[in-house]
Amino acid sequence: MNQHIQAVPLEKAYRLLNHGPTVLVSARHDGIDNVMAAAWACALDFAPPKLTVVLDKSTRTRELIEASGEFVIQVPTVRLLQLTHEVGTRSRASEPDKLDVSGVALFRLGDSGMPFVVGCSAWLVCRLVPEPHNQQAYDLFIGEVTAAWADERVFRDGHWNFEAADPGWRSIHHIAGGHFYAIGEAMQARIDPET
Repeated sequence: MNQHIQAVPLEKAYRLLNHGPTVLVSARHDGIDNVMAAAWACALDFAPPKLTVVLDKSTRTRELIEASGEFVIQVPTVRLLQLTHEVGTRSRASEPDKLDVSGVALFRLGDSGMPFVVGCSAWLVCRLVPEPHNQQAYDLFIGEVTAAWADERVFRDGHWNFEAADPGWRSIHHIAGGHFYAIGEAMQARIDPET
């Protein structure tokens, strides 16, 4: 395991998604791994930590999640911009070698056996919370976070440290048609001690 990958306490796991990054969703079932990009993912609850992600009916990753009942959400970095675009625009259904063609390197972490994408800044293992109506009507999936990790070079002590990290560690945010932004400058609001 990469020495910089550290466990994140589950009570802080929501902070890994709170800034609204584009994410990579990976899943495994019956010996098949897949990874896709998703722009619509967010934290949902604190205890137990939960998140939501929108997964189109046409995706192979969704099929794997529905079959296995688990998935990984990970936060790609600026360095993974092209890879993120590739896995978001290619389909394993029509390209069985999608992961190889897209340059995806996978590793295993913890006891789950799930596929984790190398080079991300954070990873959240999720158990699917079945909500058949939401899944069918809205493509909305809920995951309960069962384990989380982050790279300490950019996430330490329960907080993102983008301003102190190499710019290649910044998270990416998809707008449309292959157009992304990287997370920007840190700002601090005045904290009123009386509130």
